[in-house]
Amino acid sequence: MNNQDLAIEARNLSKIYRIGLEEEQHDSLLTSLTAFVKSPLKNYRKYRSLYKFEKKDMEAGQDGNSDIIWALRDISFDVRRGEVLGIIGSNGAGKSTLLKILSRITPPTSGSAKIYGRVSSLLEVGTGFHPELTGRENIFLNGTILGMKHNEVKRKFGQIVEFSGIGKFLDTPVKRYSSGMRVRLAFSVAAHLEPEILIVDEVLAVGDAEFQKKCLGKMESVTREGRTVLFVSHNMGAITRLCPNAIHLEKGMVVHSGDSISVVRQYLSSGKATSAERVWEDDEDAPGGEVASLQAVRIKDSSGMTVDNIDIGSPIGLEMRFRVKKDGFLLNPHFHLFNQSGDHIFVTMDLDPRWRGKRRPCGTYTSTAWIPGHLLNEGRLFVTAAMGTLEPRLNQYYVRDAVSFEVIDNLQGDGARGDWTGKIDGIIRPLLKWETEFSKENQPCDL
Repeated sequence: MNNQDLAIEARNLSKIYRIGLEEEQHDSLLTSLTAFVKSPLKNYRKYRSLYKFEKKDMEAGQDGNSDIIWALRDISFDVRRGEVLGIIGSNGAGKSTLLKILSRITPPTSGSAKIYGRVSSLLEVGTGFHPELTGRENIFLNGTILGMKHNEVKRKFGQIVEFSGIGKFLDTPVKRYSSGMRVRLAFSVAAHLEPEILIVDEVLAVGDAEFQKKCLGKMESVTREGRTVLFVSHNMGAITRLCPNAIHLEKGMVVHSGDSISVVRQYLSSGKATSAERVWEDDEDAPGGEVASLQAVRIKDSSGMTVDNIDIGSPIGLEMRFRVKKDGFLLNPHFHLFNQSGDHIFVTMDLDPRWRGKRRPCGTYTSTAWIPGHLLNEGRLFVTAAMGTLEPRLNQYYVRDAVSFEVIDNLQGDGARGDWTGKIDGIIRPLLKWETEFSKENQPCDL
């Protein structure tokens, strides 16, 4: 491929760290220089131990029995100009490390990364804000740090303020802002850059639900403008919607790459999800009362596999395993489902006829509530597991947000969205049957 067609060219990138070594944080360049002057030998040894790795160190790190950790290992890929590439993987897979190398924040231990074009990175929202300065002053300061010229910031100032929604507090020192206000302002500045290459790390995880929708909308507009984008996210719906292609990282290595839908499916089937199952091994620590205690809650697909993400058209099971410790009680296992905004979507109770109206003997039970496909809307949903007795009415346990899962729409096949490709609002998104009658008019259509 011709270099003129490339935005990013990564070859055999590796990054390793030593366990137990931590870089000192200094308040300014002056304090950093002062520390080095005071103890030059100590600082030389510290930085050499942090960044100088011999061949024997790297070989030792491969067996997992040394103090060497491979954050990235021999990664190679190309990103074309105008391409939007998604990067997914579990926590600790190496995603943020890769972006920091591409953003020139940290150097690779080996390999190379060539960047062709002006780069802007949105890795740590709020970096560069000065607490004593006002929001207005920090817009210019942060914009400059992120590579914008003064005239460029001035030209986009109104758009930045409007997007952030903090116009009323524009001349208030940032130290008086809430954390949410800082996030809104920081993202607003970074989102209005016009780089050739934009590197973004999980911006959709910040702010409230309404602001997350604005962030996603801004990301969509950036991709439509034909800019090159690297986008890391745990939001599989955003990945499939924004990114034609994706790579899946695990343990610092690329385990799958290709079109985003196939990569996401492979990732979901790999069982790397961490929020879809919760187990209480010790009954003494388990939620519960004298009659019943909770042992486990999990999200599963139709094949019985534990999943953190589910396609919008597929059925999903909410499974509860519990222990009955006393005979003779009418029990009411039930689930509550909430969305990210805290809206109570529904409650479902165990209506299995084998146990409805019957007093349960001691033992272990596993109950599953099946949610049909094409009912829930996109987004992350939170499951509360609860149990009560009916006679007398006593609560045994109520575990809020016991597990969670994400509903994603891969834009494939038939669905409630029809030909509409934008976001669909609402708590649920059922696939309803429509019937339309047609009669042809005698008069021709208006021109």
